Amino acid sequence: MKELLKRFALTTVLTTALAGLAGCDVEASTTGDEEDLTSNTARERKLAFEGYVYVTPGSSDSAILGEVKRQNKSAFGALRNAEIAANNRDLADTDVATFVRENVTVVDPANPTAKGTPMVRVRYRYTDRALVPISMAKRTAVSLALMHGNYQAQSQRVLEECTDNTAHDKEFESAIWYVFNPTLDSCREAMTAEQVAIDKSHKGLTDTQITKEEASRLYIPITVKLEATKTSTAKTYPEYDKLWSGNGVSQGELVISMISGVMADWAAGEKPELSKDTGYHMFYQQMAEIQKVYPTLKLASTEGTDLTTFTVGTKTIKNVTWADLMNWELNSTGWPTTLTFSEHAQLRTAVAAKLAKHWLRFEQPVSVKMGAAAAKDITIVINAYYGAETDDTPHHRALANSDVVVYNGHSYIGAGPLDPNRYGADDFPSTYQLFMFNSCVSFNYYEQDFFTMHDGGTATLDMITNGLESPVAGSGPSVGRLIAALISGKQSPYKDLLTAASNGAPETEVGADALRVVDGEVDNTYKPSKKKITVTPE
Repeated sequence: MKELLKRFALTTVLTTALAGLAGCDVEASTTGDEEDLTSNTARERKLAFEGYVYVTPGSSDSAILGEVKRQNKSAFGALRNAEIAANNRDLADTDVATFVRENVTVVDPANPTAKGTPMVRVRYRYTDRALVPISMAKRTAVSLALMHGNYQAQSQRVLEECTDNTAHDKEFESAIWYVFNPTLDSCREAMTAEQVAIDKSHKGLTDTQITKEEASRLYIPITVKLEATKTSTAKTYPEYDKLWSGNGVSQGELVISMISGVMADWAAGEKPELSKDTGYHMFYQQMAEIQKVYPTLKLASTEGTDLTTFTVGTKTIKNVTWADLMNWELNSTGWPTTLTFSEHAQLRTAVAAKLAKHWLRFEQPVSVKMGAAAAKDITIVINAYYGAETDDTPHHRALANSDVVVYNGHSYIGAGPLDPNRYGADDFPSTYQLFMFNSCVSFNYYEQDFFTMHDGGTATLDMITNGLESPVAGSGPSVGRLIAALISGKQSPYKDLLTAASNGAPETEVGADALRVVDGEVDNTYKPSKKKITVTPE
């Protein structure tokens, strides 16, 4: 009787999960307490689901964990497509203590008494922090699925059944876990057909007997449970007193490094001329946003590259200023009178070739008065870099030598220049820092690991990350507005900084900021009511 009950329970769980996919979510009777998160579009939840893998008898915990990690990685795409962001990188951290081993035998249903192949079914439970959009703030469960076994070997089948099979999806065929979408009708139909075949083959067998249809299944339906978590409801602020103290990474300076990536479609292998890259134009747009607050911001150095003289054919343009470069790129005005209209594009190409992959240092002197203390002279330093791709050199430089670091570019599905495996505790200063990683799914790829590496953790580091894919369009001005608001002297709370970045887009629009959140801020101590800071440009 116990075996029959166990088998019935397993079948019921799978059938219920498949049925739930029709609406994508399952509502429970209680939703828990709703607490605020420092975000305009996201809420934090505790995430949990259960899965299982098949391994050979005698497999070690590490070998089993390898199978579990591969399976959980497929949940990344499933959750992403359901607009849920898990925090643990690739969902790799599963507690071995949750493993429950069951000896099973793979048998031939036509000859169930014959000696079969022994295997071990290992059940496990995965838990994590997660972000959901406000529209899902009261949802307590979502029906999704995992991929089982060596699913990468069946990437073509997954593309056809469980993706929209677009050009974008095909670009990720070698990382099929990233685009796996079990909420599609075609995927639900494929999973239902697979489950029907498994149930049919299993008829008459015990729970300790499985068929090759079960052992080699591609999809495992799951129910992802979401529980409320408690976070601060108070206004949170960057540690402005530390940023404006002049005692950060460089005495007498507030150093901000802004790294702008090449925005061409890396997954498609695009390699455009830099002057035609969207990221190049947005590099100027981000600087324009900062210059709205500090119009006297001055270009102080260019890391050895000469941005005052350019050659177009046989013509030489001299005494070029930063204002000229801005006007040419953003307003298409002020072109040298010696150039024809067709030569304007050639000049843009020449400028981009000299500017790209060099650090430009901008300076703005200000007077900073904190509380009753005497005013201090501080220089705002903006180190701006365009042209970042997979090389981590500019990132190492920025993280080690800045109070604020902004990266706007591709994440390369976590394996790019900010891959935490490329960094260690020695790569960061001991002073307070603020990072903004405006790249796809940076909440999963970077957030947890960078806090672990940073001396002091959340006490010395705040991070702004995205739970979902961050849109390329408008990202340059977005990060520019956030930095402009940060250093404006208004000492705005984090929510206002996020609003500035999203340009006031409605909070219910997930696409406005891709579930952008602030973390590490709850233990911050700065409050404007306790210490007034006045910043005056000089």
